[in-house]
Amino acid sequence: MFIVGVSMPFSFGKRWQRGAPWSLTFRHALKRSFLLLFFGWALYCIGPGKLTFELWNVLAQLSFTYLVAFLLMRKSIPTQIIVTFLLLIGSELLYRLFWVPGFNQPFTPDHNFGSWVDLQLMGKLSGGHWVAFNAVPTTAHTMWGVLAGMVLKSSRPNRKKIQILLLAGLIGIIIGYALNPVTPIIKRICTSSFVLASGGWSFIALALSFWIIDVVGFKKAPAFFAIVGMNPLFIYLLTNTGGSGWLWGIVKPFSFGIFGWMGKVPTEIITASIVWFLLWYICYFLYKRKIFIRI
Repeated sequence: MFIVGVSMPFSFGKRWQRGAPWSLTFRHALKRSFLLLFFGWALYCIGPGKLTFELWNVLAQLSFTYLVAFLLMRKSIPTQIIVTFLLLIGSELLYRLFWVPGFNQPFTPDHNFGSWVDLQLMGKLSGGHWVAFNAVPTTAHTMWGVLAGMVLKSSRPNRKKIQILLLAGLIGIIIGYALNPVTPIIKRICTSSFVLASGGWSFIALALSFWIIDVVGFKKAPAFFAIVGMNPLFIYLLTNTGGSGWLWGIVKPFSFGIFGWMGKVPTEIITASIVWFLLWYICYFLYKRKIFIRI
């Protein structure tokens, strides 16, 4: 959620600098949002082998957070920050004040406002206590990513950029963990405390990455991960449509045949490591041929 927002000032900024009208970029954002929603929905149809309607995965939620962040990108920074906190406060109030019996327990799995929304929207619960309403509070993550991207894109000295990112991160972490006794940090319903704490850690991780890669100039090791980051949609769809299981089935006879004497757990770790490397190599194969799956 966060890193998608970080990229937006760079991608849309280039288009606007070239003179692209807002209406054209809006159509592009709308198209991308629709495709994210489509792929997010389609993934849930593959497993059961029939059409279904479920919207719990990150692609479906990104379709919402991405579009909202785009619509607010050109607003003032105070406006964007205020909107993010209004989203968090609004979500908090909906969970705490919802009155429908059986769904008026804000932090009880499957008995909260988000679960009620799922039943109205999809007629079912996720089975893992996730809720589609998470798209609303986590819009703050994408919008904060936009603000972080603006900081990185600005002409400020690198030291100032790092200071701003670290300060934002510390504020998020302090407020998030301070709220924990009142509003528990729960990822599966994305409570306000979770969004703030995880957003804070995201700012700090970005500041650290920026310092290591752009300031210190240590780029070789990060390039290993960037190869996967160049095709995030592809690798996400591949692993969520059975790609990992398919590779596991190929590797397992050999890994268990060679390393089985080490015991089940060590052999499974070795097998998983080989599968992970093969998934990375697929991305590397595409990267070397400049094949990037984008929408």
